[in-house]
Amino acid sequence: MVVKVTMSDEKSRSKALKVVVGFSGVESASLKGDDKSQIEVTGDGVDAVQLTSRLRKSVGHAELVSVSAVDGEKKEENKPPAAYVWPYNQPLYMYQELPYAHQQDPCSI
Repeated sequence: MVVKVTMSDEKSRSKALKVVVGFSGVESASLKGDDKSQIEVTGDGVDAVQLTSRLRKSVGHAELVSVSAVDGEKKEENKPPAAYVWPYNQPLYMYQELPYAHQQDPCSI
């Protein structure tokens, strides 16, 4: 989503980014636009209306420009590797024959 916020100096930009990053569900936030007055927010389950109203309370005028879903490419990258399936005709145990196993026991008792 993209939110346009009235920010006049670096202090207000920093404050706006802190508010956005501190919001639940936000994964990343970056400044965007020619005058860096837009904040691009990426996250999962972020409530756009609540985020905009919180920015209005803490920084100043905030306007929701766009909300869109991001492609699922990132989610596919984070998938755990597939579980290994053992072939049914292979034994489940592995052993190694030790070199001294064929020698006679030196103990006569």
